[in-house]
Amino acid sequence: MGGGGQLTEPGESGSRRAGGVYTWEEVQSHCNRNDQWLVIDRKVYDITHWAKGHPGGHRVISHYAGEDATEAFTAFHPNLKFVQKFLKPLLIGELAATEPSQDRNKNAAIIQDFYTLRAQAESEGLFKAQPLFFCLHLGHILLLEALAWLIIWLWGTSWTLTFLCSIMLATAQSQAGWLQHDFGHLSVFKKSSWNHMLHKFVIGHLKGASANWWNHRHFQHHAKPNIFSKDPDVNMLHIFVVGATQPVEASSTKLICMKQPLNIQRSNICPIITNTSTSFLDLAWSMSYYLRYLCCYVPLYGLFGSLALISFVRFLESHWFVWVTQMNHLPMDIDHEKHHDWLTMQLQATCNIEKSSFNDWFSGHLNFQIEHHLFPTMPRHNYHLVAPLVHALCEKHGIPYQVKTMWQGLVDVIRSLKNSGDLWLDAYLHK
Repeated sequence: MGGGGQLTEPGESGSRRAGGVYTWEEVQSHCNRNDQWLVIDRKVYDITHWAKGHPGGHRVISHYAGEDATEAFTAFHPNLKFVQKFLKPLLIGELAATEPSQDRNKNAAIIQDFYTLRAQAESEGLFKAQPLFFCLHLGHILLLEALAWLIIWLWGTSWTLTFLCSIMLATAQSQAGWLQHDFGHLSVFKKSSWNHMLHKFVIGHLKGASANWWNHRHFQHHAKPNIFSKDPDVNMLHIFVVGATQPVEASSTKLICMKQPLNIQRSNICPIITNTSTSFLDLAWSMSYYLRYLCCYVPLYGLFGSLALISFVRFLESHWFVWVTQMNHLPMDIDHEKHHDWLTMQLQATCNIEKSSFNDWFSGHLNFQIEHHLFPTMPRHNYHLVAPLVHALCEKHGIPYQVKTMWQGLVDVIRSLKNSGDLWLDAYLHK
C-alpha cells in the first residue's frame, strides 16, 4: 500500500497465472510472512516480496495479508493513479464472479455508503489544504522557539525565566509534533515528495526525531488501531495492560509479560530500530536539532544546565502528547483482530473531543480523531466540515459516534487503566 520502488521476483510471479481466478478462502490462506496475498478492488495481488520494499514499512501492508485492503489502500494514498503502477507487476488474478467484494465480517452497505461519503468530501474540496494555515502554524512554532531563547539571552537564567522558557519550548515542541504529523500523513502538499521533505525537516530539525521511525510505527496504528499484535501503540505489556481482553490473558504469568506478546513486541520494534540506525538522512536531521539546541543554550546554561533544561522540556512535552493522543484511544475497544470494515473498525477504536478554538490548537485538531482516522490524508482544518457527514452515516448504521469534553477524555484515561488493572488482578488472583 504505497509508492516508491518496486521489488519483483520473476520466478515467483511466473509460477502463477496473471489471469487467475480465486476464492476468498484461497486468498485468506496466503497470510503468513513468506506468502502474502491481498485484494484491492477485487484484484488479487501477491505482495510477498514487494512488502519488503514498501515505503510505509513492510508491517503496515503485511497486516492486510489475506484480506481485502481496498479501503485502507484508498485512505492512505492521496494519488491513487500514481501508486496503481506499482500494483501491476504484483497482479496475479481476481476474485471469482461468485465471490462477494467484501471478506469476513465487513458490511457491504456500510462500505458503499462510506465510499459515497468520501466521494462527496472530495467533490467539496475537503482534501485540499490551505497553505496559509500551515505557514502560520510553522511561524508560531519558530516564534516560540526564538522568544524562549531571547528572554534568557536578554534577562538572564533566573528560575522564573527558565521555567517560562521551558513552557515556551515545550509548547513549540508539542505544536511541532502536530505539524510533523500533518506532513507525515501527506495532507499538506499535492506532491508527496514535498510532504516527505518538510516532514523530515519538522520532525528532524525541529524535534530531533526520525521520520522513518514515525512512519513505520504510526501507519501501523492507523491501519489496525487498537488491535493487538498489529497496532504497536497497544503493545505495552512491559509497562501496562490495556483494554478488557489483554489483562485477563496476561494474568497467566506473574511477570505479566507473556512469551507470545513479547515476541510480538520484538517483531514490531526491532525492525524499526534497524531501519532508523541505517537511515543516515534521518540521523543527520535529528543531529541538526541537538547541535542547534546546544549551540544556543550551552553558552547560557553550560552543558549540564542545558541537558537539564531539555530533559524538563521533554518531560512536559511527553505528558502533553500522551494525554492528548491516549484520551481518543485508550478508553475505546482494544482487542484482537475482528476483520471489520474501515468505518466500523475506526469508530470502535476512536472517539472525539468537543470542538473549541483551544481544543483544536491544544490537540493539533486530533480532537477530531474519528475524522482523522477515517481520512488520514485530509488536511486537519477541514475535519470539522466532514464531521457532520460522518456522524450522520454512523447514526444511519447504528455505529456509536462518541464526543466527549476534554476533561472527560482525560478522566477516562485514568479510569480505563484502573479498570484494566482491576481485571488483571482479579484474573490473577482467581486463576
